[in-house]
Amino acid sequence: MRFDDVDGMRIATFGDGPRLVIAVHGITASLMAWGAVGRRLPEDWSLVAMDLRGRGHSAGLPGPYGLPRHAEDVLRVAGHVGAGPDTVLAGHSMGAYVAALAAARRDFARVVLVDGGLPLPLPEGVDADEELEATLGPALARLDRTFESADAYVEFFKAHPAFTGRWTAEAEDYVRYDLTGPEGALRSRAVPEAVREDGRWLRVEADRVAAALAAIKSPISLLRAPRGLLDQDTGFHPEPLAAMWAARLPGLTDELIPGCNHYTILFDERCASTVADRLTSGL
Repeated sequence: MRFDDVDGMRIATFGDGPRLVIAVHGITASLMAWGAVGRRLPEDWSLVAMDLRGRGHSAGLPGPYGLPRHAEDVLRVAGHVGAGPDTVLAGHSMGAYVAALAAARRDFARVVLVDGGLPLPLPEGVDADEELEATLGPALARLDRTFESADAYVEFFKAHPAFTGRWTAEAEDYVRYDLTGPEGALRSRAVPEAVREDGRWLRVEADRVAAALAAIKSPISLLRAPRGLLDQDTGFHPEPLAAMWAARLPGLTDELIPGCNHYTILFDERCASTVADRLTSGL
């Protein structure tokens, strides 16, 4: 893994191959979310992941935030690394929405949406901030906490329903990378304001996501986990929603990856290997 800087944005490259995947992480995550997938790519591929502004080692980059701003950053990184028409663009969770916005502006060989990317309209009469607290409440609470040590932060994550009994070395690397601050008062690098602004945009701008998906000329692959953010039975993108969008977008293929939840689709050895294969096979 090699680190670089693009206008203050931290990027990392996994692998040494000439063919490129550019990968975008989720709403409270970091570039290390893609480590397990990046290490399982074929030898002739490399994966470039970035810390979005307000996260990881890009936490100091200023707002405004919002998914269109992140899409601009993705395209800037694509230019920096020399992305060409054979480059694949991928995103997980919120990163899948960012990838869709970026791919509406520039063609890629393939756009891979990993358990995200389909519009989630705000129910009529529901307040956006209330909905945000309902869906991201545990994640937002974590950002306001401090931890005595890195080990305490790791144990906190191990107890998360999505990771219970599914812990991996890559998950631990991801968690430890996220920490900043002095011993005894360690906290997540993710900026709460950035997370709230991005989460609000995602819920109130569903029409813009739909328009971006319709504008993408590249083939789109949707990879879904059957289980949700808390390892519940219903996934982030249930079957009816995926089927509706597969029918609406002729260029979209939908695949369920068994045995994964919203997080382990990137960290579990078998799931990460499947994602790595789908990123690169047939190109």
